[in-house]
Amino acid sequence: MNFRFGLRERMAVSYVLVSAAAVLIVEAALLAVMIPRIRAAGDSVTEAQRREAATGSANLRLKSEVAASDVATAMSDAVTAMDAKAQGRFGAPELLSSAAAERYRARHDKPTGDGDAIEVVATTDGRVVHSNSTAFPADSRLPAEADGDAAVPRSGTADVTGMIVGWATRPVELTAASGTSRTVIGMVFVQTPPKSAGSGTPATSRIGAAVTSLQAALAVLVLLLPVGAVFGLLSTGRVIRRVHRLAAGATAMAGGDLRARIPVDGADELGQLEEAFNTLAQRLDAAVEVERSMAGAEARRAERTRITRELHDSISQDLFSASLLAGGLRRALPADSELRRQAEAMEASLGRTMREMRAMLLELRPVALEDAGLADALTELCRAYEARLGIAVTVHVDSVPLEPAVEHAVLRMVQEALGNAARHGDPGAVDLRVTAADGTVTVTVHDDGRGFDPADAGRRHGMGLGLMRDRVRELGGTLDVASAPQQGTTVTVLLPGGEG
Repeated sequence: MNFRFGLRERMAVSYVLVSAAAVLIVEAALLAVMIPRIRAAGDSVTEAQRREAATGSANLRLKSEVAASDVATAMSDAVTAMDAKAQGRFGAPELLSSAAAERYRARHDKPTGDGDAIEVVATTDGRVVHSNSTAFPADSRLPAEADGDAAVPRSGTADVTGMIVGWATRPVELTAASGTSRTVIGMVFVQTPPKSAGSGTPATSRIGAAVTSLQAALAVLVLLLPVGAVFGLLSTGRVIRRVHRLAAGATAMAGGDLRARIPVDGADELGQLEEAFNTLAQRLDAAVEVERSMAGAEARRAERTRITRELHDSISQDLFSASLLAGGLRRALPADSELRRQAEAMEASLGRTMREMRAMLLELRPVALEDAGLADALTELCRAYEARLGIAVTVHVDSVPLEPAVEHAVLRMVQEALGNAARHGDPGAVDLRVTAADGTVTVTVHDDGRGFDPADAGRRHGMGLGLMRDRVRELGGTLDVASAPQQGTTVTVLLPGGEG
């Protein structure tokens, strides 16, 4: 089954992309704001570490100097006391070594640990004679920075395997018995306990902060993918359903269902589109209905024209030929012949039939109401009756605007009334009047023909009057027929639709 990446999926993806872009923009803005602060903080940390290192070094040197001074003073006292007991029998190195050994035996002569200060006694040339640490065995040398003139006190710091230590040297002096002179016979080297050189640099801290920020942004993006997709799918569900309804309605309309309608769900842009679709469908349905009606009317008009042509070209010609034969037969027979009277009767009957045929053809004759207007169409119709049937027709039509349905009804009823008068009344004159007043159209057709008994109208006039009454009733009007034998006929029609 092929997967269709539809509108809903595309909108969900667009939500995710827009959200991701928003997160990236926010992250970039935050980084642009935070990086200068991180740099400033790193510089502050660097300065603080520098100051801390300087303070630590000064403290280490101070501690080393104090310790070295104490040890040197103690060693000087011990050397002077031992020289007094020996009465000059030992030289400087022996006195120094013996005094140091005596001092450290009194302190249990235990090697120092990593956290203890290192005390080293050395000769004036820097050779170690005694130490409390295995780092400085006997006959080893002092560190280069401490090896120098034994009479000059020195101090400093050093990096020992990544640890900062402080050191200091002090001279060991032998005081003469007279107490008037002092001789430097050695030196004391003291190394204070080490201190950490620090854990990391400001650059490392800044890199760590940047990595942490990038990790947070990545985590937000990873969480944003499913959340954005779900939000996009849920938020577009209603919109997609409405779009599907519009598509289904358009498909139904394209298939010929012009009565398809869509429920209007809201006043937003889609709601306006749904309302416009319904309006379009309604107008299209009405237009198609009008077209069907016009097509039906055109078909009826064409059929009437065809029937008129057939009647005129065939039956009328046959009736005319039969009338000529009857007239010739009448003239050929003797005046007192019975056949002549029958020929005369046949000729008269054929004449009436031909006149009724002409009246029926005029009734079937189409009239261009839309092009000519009601007054001109009625005038043309009456002139045709005068020319073809020899009937004098008087026309009086008020020039007033009427509704199309009323105009059409007036034309057809006048056509029907003139046809009935010509076929059944044998009139010499007809008077037609169409007036409009007080919102009512009045149509009057009066002829001076033979007339008839209204009670016997159904048998004599067939379906004509019945069709006229039905047409008038549909428009909410009334029809009245006044007639009597040998007194002519008056047809009066009242229809709503005129302007007062």
